[in-house]
Amino acid sequence: MTAIEATYPRVAQPQRMTLRLIGSAFVAFGVFLSGFVIDEPAPYELWMAGLIGLWFILGLRISRSVAPLLALLLTFNIGGMLSLTQMKDLATAPMYIAVSTFLALTAVFYAAIIEDSHKRLPLIFNAWTFAAVATSALGILGYFHAFPGAEIFTLYDRAKGAFQDPNVFGPFLVPPSLYLVHGILVGDLKKSPLKAAALLVLALGIFLSFSRAAWGLFALGVVLLIFIMLLKERSGAFRLRVLVLSLAAIIMLIASLLVALQIPKVAELFSARAQLVQQYDGEHLGRFERHRIGFTMMMERPLGIGPLVFGTMFPEDEHNIWLKSLTSYGWLGFISYVGMLLWTLALGFRNLLLDRPWQPFLMIAWISVLGHATIGNVIDIDHWRHVYLLLGTVWGCAALEVRHKRGRRP
Repeated sequence: MTAIEATYPRVAQPQRMTLRLIGSAFVAFGVFLSGFVIDEPAPYELWMAGLIGLWFILGLRISRSVAPLLALLLTFNIGGMLSLTQMKDLATAPMYIAVSTFLALTAVFYAAIIEDSHKRLPLIFNAWTFAAVATSALGILGYFHAFPGAEIFTLYDRAKGAFQDPNVFGPFLVPPSLYLVHGILVGDLKKSPLKAAALLVLALGIFLSFSRAAWGLFALGVVLLIFIMLLKERSGAFRLRVLVLSLAAIIMLIASLLVALQIPKVAELFSARAQLVQQYDGEHLGRFERHRIGFTMMMERPLGIGPLVFGTMFPEDEHNIWLKSLTSYGWLGFISYVGMLLWTLALGFRNLLLDRPWQPFLMIAWISVLGHATIGNVIDIDHWRHVYLLLGTVWGCAALEVRHKRGRRP
């Protein structure tokens, strides 16, 4: 029995179905709004705050399978609250921790509604894809100044779409890109041209973000996706199809990249951004030296130094999720965050190759979580909304697997 059915046991079946459809549509709209975060609080926060409250009032439950995620994320944010005691001037720090706590609740919410019905997964990923195509198109149009005022969708000559930062915009586009790649490889070939066109828009948006983290995340994600699909499917015909279509997609993307590089402005910025180590990485008090100094300093501060304080002590913020968790959430937050990520990756890996209706979504989310944990070495991801959606997806699919196994027991 689902949460809504348990709440309304005497409601007629058509009415129950209507409630479920409306609820699922509201969730999909919330995911769509996650692609438009120019100002904070964004429409996403306002919509999701009301939606989460409504769902839990109507009886959405947190199962034993999802409870560890809630416990770890709450412990992470308790560490953040304790770090506030180390600050002389709180300023906007309490709001920072409040946002962190809210985003943690969204991860738990996504996990709970996915466990309630795996049929919401296509809605969620389709909504994410529509949002990604829309915000990517805005970033592309802004980059080429396609209309008056289009520069609002760029920053430092880099596409950022309807986001505040190109370094968030680029990675946001990667999971929907993997979803489209998967759909092209396994779906109806008649629909492939439309999916390929959408993928091209996303790939160009990722490229024009000039985010090295997004480039690496996209490359790693596509390689892992194809590898896992070849590992899971033992059919020779299917493997041949995957290899042929993958090769065709790679050729298409390379050709598009070469065309884009014919534009002098694009080629110049690409040449500068393609360097593995930028000047601001290796210089005095650059990214890597700040990491070394920061980790050494945090060994003597178990409660951290408080959110946003590191950037007032050094030229820039931490740009490292592990250091960020130490400075803003203390040792308690660091242990909780690392434990949560490891547990998430272990859960997903355990169920990665099982033949389930939700397996493609689990695969894409797991690859994306692994990729985001990797780029977390050079960037802060603790307030990236889509990361919490990915976490919720992995845990929700793991909870579905637990329910599936219980249903098979005598």
